[in-house]
Amino acid sequence: MRISALLAVVLFCLAAGSAQAQDAGKFFQDCPKCPEMAVIPAGEFIMGDKAGRPTEKPTVRVKLARPFALSRTEITWDHWQACVAAKGCDAIASDHGWGRGKRPVINMTFAQAEAYIAWLSRITGKTYRMPSEAEWEYAARGGTRTHYWWGDEIGQGLANCRECGAGEFSGHKSAPTRTFKPNPFGLYEMHGNIWEWTADCWHPNHEGADPTGKPRVTEKCLLKTIRSGSWYYFSPVSKAASRAKNDARMKSYNIGIRVAREMD
Repeated sequence: MRISALLAVVLFCLAAGSAQAQDAGKFFQDCPKCPEMAVIPAGEFIMGDKAGRPTEKPTVRVKLARPFALSRTEITWDHWQACVAAKGCDAIASDHGWGRGKRPVINMTFAQAEAYIAWLSRITGKTYRMPSEAEWEYAARGGTRTHYWWGDEIGQGLANCRECGAGEFSGHKSAPTRTFKPNPFGLYEMHGNIWEWTADCWHPNHEGADPTGKPRVTEKCLLKTIRSGSWYYFSPVSKAASRAKNDARMKSYNIGIRVAREMD
């Protein structure tokens, strides 16, 4: 009986692991007005850039033991407005004159971004959250080891940054989501367009980073880590390893959000 019970447990664990592996690479949407999510597989990667800026060092081997989901796009004005209509989020007055709809929502504080995430969790019964910066970089790389998912050079017309050759957008404004090709995980605009809040409090480098990918959070930290780069900046800050900081209380036309979700 004891052997049979042990065998049953082993088979259950193998089945669960197989199901998680099969889910990787899939897309889903928890509700009609929810963001479309991509399942990001479990795996290991090297976070940071040993030849990069001091903020990108030292490199850290990170192992993400479980898959998670990440929104395929930055959260858009349409996504945000659904939350506003349900009285879960603050209305944001300014789109900087660029238009709304499928463009990434901007000009929200970290707390306002968290309110949107809390609303998603309430209406879906699922656990939505901010991605850690380790999860963010892993997802941005899409299984690659280069500065950008397509290679080490920014190229032209592949992203939205100051010298990225993105036409009317480069150096002027954000582009609508899904303007550029997705990375191997199915994620759009992971390099440039707008900075994205992460769960981590700001640290000046990767000393002490958690090798399991958990966010580094201290109570009431005022500086948060942002990732991605933006339309306003030059390409080096759009690398997968690039990181910067922003006051959690401050709004910016350069910063928005991309949400993560726990997998059941």
